[in-house]
Amino acid sequence: MDRILIRGGNRLSGRLRISGAKNAALTLMPCALLTDEPLTLRNLPRLADVDGFGHLLNQLGASTRIEGTRPEDFGRVMTIRAGKLTSTEAPYDIVRKMRASILVLGPVLARAGEATVSLPGGCAIGNRPIDLHLKALEAIGAELEMAAGYVKATAPGGRLTGGRYRFPVVSVGATENVVMAAVLAKGSSVIENAAREPEIVDLCNCLVAMGARIEGIGTETLEIEGVDRLHGATYAVMPDRIEAGSYACAAAITGGSLELLGANAADMQATIDALREAGVTVTETRDGVSVEANAPLGPITLSTAPYPGFATDMQAQFMAMLCKASGASVLTETIFENRYMHVPELARMGADIQVHGRTAVVKGVDRLVGAPVMATDLRASMSLILAGLAAEGETSVARVYHLDRGYERLEEKLSAVGADIERASDG
Repeated sequence: MDRILIRGGNRLSGRLRISGAKNAALTLMPCALLTDEPLTLRNLPRLADVDGFGHLLNQLGASTRIEGTRPEDFGRVMTIRAGKLTSTEAPYDIVRKMRASILVLGPVLARAGEATVSLPGGCAIGNRPIDLHLKALEAIGAELEMAAGYVKATAPGGRLTGGRYRFPVVSVGATENVVMAAVLAKGSSVIENAAREPEIVDLCNCLVAMGARIEGIGTETLEIEGVDRLHGATYAVMPDRIEAGSYACAAAITGGSLELLGANAADMQATIDALREAGVTVTETRDGVSVEANAPLGPITLSTAPYPGFATDMQAQFMAMLCKASGASVLTETIFENRYMHVPELARMGADIQVHGRTAVVKGVDRLVGAPVMATDLRASMSLILAGLAAEGETSVARVYHLDRGYERLEEKLSAVGADIERASDG
């Protein structure tokens, strides 16, 4: 099994390219199931989750073709064609590895009139039930039953009717699923209290490029007029705002200076605001976003929230960064109840963190020390990488398959801007 080895203490400096967004890519890929024409996605990140989702699409009868890929290229161009769905079932063996697999439920149901999907897996960061997915689909005409760990959805008469649904709490995944289902419904649908994340906007824009009719994109109310069919399209995946934020934290914790090429400041404003509050200089450039940490980091108070609030996917990285701040920072996790599993691992490196329920108090320390640590989930993995970059001595991060799910060529990117980092295999 692979490990990441980091010898800390180097100041990062230079230009680092941001990849296509993992969370957007995994939402755009199932759009191909809504048409028999090809959907070509550009700027697709080279990630284990993207490969896994491609296998799931193959299982359902879609072909996937990678165009002109060279090993040294960042990003890929993938053409997906679901001329005919040969299966309407997403099996446990594939779905258990990746929670995003639940996103085939809406499009397969809309296209074929039925879908059977295993309950999902993914990172062990807390309870993430799919009840909101199911309630939203019911509201637009689906009939559902659960048995033996599977959800079976049907559209009476072979097609969803459309309808109105208001989410009791904001749910990104459920918003994505119901939007993809509603675009082929017989009637119109209104989705209230919809998630507003940039990845939702990216999804809606891709669907519109395929012929969908959606109003209110980027707001909490989406109005969707169902159409008889969608056509193919070519669409570029948005840059990864979480990857950009992660590398911004890398610049900050090492007292470095990085230009994040391709990063979109508008999509990551809450992250930028928090960095500035901690004393980091962040400026927009012609090619992306520049991050510079010339002064000691200061303590801040943060609470995660749905977009446009501070993203839960950035909490672990900020916790690592704030281990080097002067003073005590307070972080509150409101989205997932089990997202502090990285705390004991950071403590092994000398961090001073006290957790009280959903709140963590991070007291800055003079030095972090390299140690063997173990990744527990995707973003926790990155927090350990960040701590390792600033630690004295060598840090060994085990279970890096989590990192491979969400960070494209991490070692290459960090090495190119001055990090002493490499991947090692245990055999």
